[in-house]
Amino acid sequence: MNRIQQLFTTKQHGILSVYFTAGYPQLNDTTLILSELQAQGVDMVEIGIPFSDPMADGPVIQEASNLALKNGMTLRLLFEQLQPIRSTIQIPVLLMGYLNPIMQFGMEEFCRTAQSVGVDGVIIPDLPFADYIKDYKPLADKYGIKVILLITPETSEERIRLFDEHISGFIYMVSSASTTGVQADFDEQKKDYFRRIHDMSLRNPRLVGFGISNKATFDAANEYASGAIVGSKFVQLLKENTPKEAVKSLLDAIKQ
Repeated sequence: MNRIQQLFTTKQHGILSVYFTAGYPQLNDTTLILSELQAQGVDMVEIGIPFSDPMADGPVIQEASNLALKNGMTLRLLFEQLQPIRSTIQIPVLLMGYLNPIMQFGMEEFCRTAQSVGVDGVIIPDLPFADYIKDYKPLADKYGIKVILLITPETSEERIRLFDEHISGFIYMVSSASTTGVQADFDEQKKDYFRRIHDMSLRNPRLVGFGISNKATFDAANEYASGAIVGSKFVQLLKENTPKEAVKSLLDAIKQ
C-alpha cells in the first residue's frame, strides 16, 4: 500500500501536511528540513519544485521559488537530494510543481525517478483533468505515484465526484479561489464550502490547504476534513529560523 494511503488508513483526523520549497532558504536544505519535520511529528510533507511563474502561489512562496532558482535548484538536483531519504524518512513525501518543468523532464522519466527515490505522490495545480486521464494517470499508476487533484469553492459537484472516482490518494481542498497565503480565520462562506464537501460523503479523504496558519484555521480544517496543509506560514518561518526552530514555531502556532 502506498504511504499516503497507509497514513489515511491509520489516522482519520488531525493530519498535518507541511509544504516547503526545495532549495530554500539554502540549496542543500532539503533533507535537513525533511528530517526535522518527521522528527517533530508532522504526518506528511510536500516539497515544492521551484518554477519561474508559480501562478497559484502567493508572494511568500513566489519569493521562495525565485530564490531557490537563483540558488541553483532544479528538478534533477532535487531528485539527487532525495535519493537517500528512505533510509531515514518514513512519512509520505509528495512533490508539488507546475506542469512545464515536469514535461521538460519527461513525464514517464519523472514518475520512474520519483518512484526510485521514494516519492509517494505529486500535486500539479495546472494539470488539466482531461490530460491527466488520457496521458498522465496511466504513467502514474504504472509507477505507483498518486496524483492529487485540487478542488476550490467554484468546482462543481459533478466535477468533484469525477475527481473522486479517478484518484486514490486524497483530495486537496483549496480553501479559496485565490493564491496561497496566510489567513487569520475562515469566514462563514468558506466554512459552508467545507460543510458542503463534507456532506458529499466522498470516497477519498480530504485535506484543506491555502490559508492554514494558526489554531483557528487548523481546527476549522479538521472539523470538516482529515486535516490540513500548511505552506506559506512554514516558508515564512524558514526565512528567519533554523529548520528545527521553524518546525517548532509552526507546531506552536497551529496547536496551542
